Amino acid sequence: MSVMEQISENLMKGKAKDVAALVQQAIDDGVEAEKILNEGLLPAMNTVGVRFKNNEVYVPEVLIAARAMKAGSEILRPILAAAGIEPKGKVVIGTVKGDLHDIGKNLLCMMVEGAGLKVIDIGIDVEPQKFVEAAKENEAGVIGVSALLTTTMTNMKAVVEAVKAEGLTGKVKVMIGGAPVTQAYCDEIGADGYAPDAASGAELAKKLAGVE
Repeated sequence: MSVMEQISENLMKGKAKDVAALVQQAIDDGVEAEKILNEGLLPAMNTVGVRFKNNEVYVPEVLIAARAMKAGSEILRPILAAAGIEPKGKVVIGTVKGDLHDIGKNLLCMMVEGAGLKVIDIGIDVEPQKFVEAAKENEAGVIGVSALLTTTMTNMKAVVEAVKAEGLTGKVKVMIGGAPVTQAYCDEIGADGYAPDAASGAELAKKLAGVE
């Protein structure tokens, strides 16, 4: 089994220490950091996402796989940065004002990062304007908005309107998700996309960021 296959296999099993050791071993053997990311870490995280979507694995498995992904990517990050290799796109993610739930948001952050995009996590209970400011500051092309309560869902519309008010419509795409959220609501408020789960959210983020 090649080092790449070992990295992928251990990541899917959530073995963070082994993933970190194998990534370091690959670097020591002269494998390019970008190759390790694109052929070892990302495909494995993608597989976990597909399995999650198909209900073959559940949240705990996704979380430990994401932790293993993080262990590997933290070793690669400085090397990629030094080589001038930027993430393919940037996504600002947060939970709307009035909502303190973060499990869905955290899962989405991990899956989006696992899809090779840079995530700017701005936390929970976030004012609409803060989403826009974070997108401008970080030159992010996508904003991901999460809500778990029907009562806070209305604040998603305020985020879409804040993007519009800044004249960023079309430049910054807004995607929404969370238990009470639907495609119909997405259409109603004029958001750019809706995802029913974190794995679909990562796919949607890539699409909206123009990364295929």
